[in-house]
Amino acid sequence: MESGALLNQRYQLLEKLGAGGMSNVFRARDLMLDRYVAVKVLLPKYSQDSLFRERFKMEARAAANLSHPNIVTVHDFGYDSEQLFIVMEYLPGKDLKTILRQRGRFAVEEAIPLIVQACAGIGYAHRAGLVHCDIKPHNMLVTPDNRLKVTDFGIARALSTIQPDERADVVWGSPQYFSPEQAVGEPPSPASDVYSLGVVLYEMLTGALPFNAPTSAELARMHLEDQPIPISEYVPDVPPALEQIVMKVLSKEPSARYRTADQLGRVLLKFGTQRETPPTPALSLTPEAATTYQQPEPPPSFIEPVQPISQPVYSPSASPASSSFPEIDWATIGLALLALATVGGLIPFWIYIYFVYNPR
Repeated sequence: MESGALLNQRYQLLEKLGAGGMSNVFRARDLMLDRYVAVKVLLPKYSQDSLFRERFKMEARAAANLSHPNIVTVHDFGYDSEQLFIVMEYLPGKDLKTILRQRGRFAVEEAIPLIVQACAGIGYAHRAGLVHCDIKPHNMLVTPDNRLKVTDFGIARALSTIQPDERADVVWGSPQYFSPEQAVGEPPSPASDVYSLGVVLYEMLTGALPFNAPTSAELARMHLEDQPIPISEYVPDVPPALEQIVMKVLSKEPSARYRTADQLGRVLLKFGTQRETPPTPALSLTPEAATTYQQPEPPPSFIEPVQPISQPVYSPSASPASSSFPEIDWATIGLALLALATVGGLIPFWIYIYFVYNPR
C-alpha cells in the first residue's frame, strides 16, 4: 500500500513515515474527524492468517484502552485491501533509534528523564495487565519538547499466534532487545519489559548495544550466557550507582531484576533527584578543616530574641558602691515594731490586774 490510498473510506494516506520488516507507517488524514493521524499498515503476509487477525483485534482493543501521557493513543483498527492497519495519534518528532543514530549517545542528565517517561507509560500498562513484549528505541517516539511516548503495544503478542503450536520456536520481540526468557520462547512478563528497558538505557548511555551478533541464534545465546561490557569502560565518568542499576536490570533471572517498569522508574527518579541535591560539607577534625570551616549562619527568625536577665554577681574585690544587696523592706519592719510596742504597752495593765485580785 502506498501514499494516496484510502483505507475504509476514511483514512487518506499522505506520506510514508517509516518502513520495517512487519509494517509501514504513514501520516494520514482522518476525513471523518478532520485531523492528522498515524496509520501502521501491516504487510500482507501478516494479514492473511485468520487467527492472527482475531488476535490482532483483541490486542488492538486492549491497547486502545490505555490512556496515559507516555503512551501513544490508539484510535482505531481495521482490515482493508487484505491488509490489517491500526490508527494512532500523530506525533511530530522522531523515534529514539533515529535520534541515537544521529547523536551517538546521551548524557546521563538527558537519558534519565527520557527513560523515566518510558517506565511511566510501560508501568501503567503493567498495572492494566498488559506486557509490551517488544520494547526497543524504535517504538519510543520523542517530540521536539522531549516528551516520550511508547507505541506498538500488543502487536508482538499478536504475532506470537501465527505459529501457536511451536512455542519454543516463536521469538518474541526484537533479538537485540529481548530478554533471556524471550530468547528461549517463553511468554514474557513485566520483568521481561524491564530487561528490554535496561538494554535501551545501556544503549543510550554508551551508544552501543550490550550484545551484538550477526544472527538471532547467537544473540539469543549471548542474552542467556554472556555478561555485557561494563558501562564504565565506554563512559569512565558514569556514576557507579547508575551502572549498578543497569546491571541489575540486565540480570539473567527475572527475579533478580526490578519487578515492573514502575519500580525501575522510581529507582531512576530517586537517583536523578539525589544527583541534583548539592552535597553537604564534610566535617573533619584536622587543623586545616578547623580553620577553614565556617559555621553556617542561622536561618532568619520572625520571633524576637528574649533578652537574658542579668543576675547580680558578688565579687570580693568589688567596692560597696558597686556591690549588690537585697533591698530593705521598711514597711515590714515598721509593722513588726508596732506589734512589739502594742504588746509591750499591755504589760503594766496585766500587772495592775494581778495586784487587784491578789492584795498583800
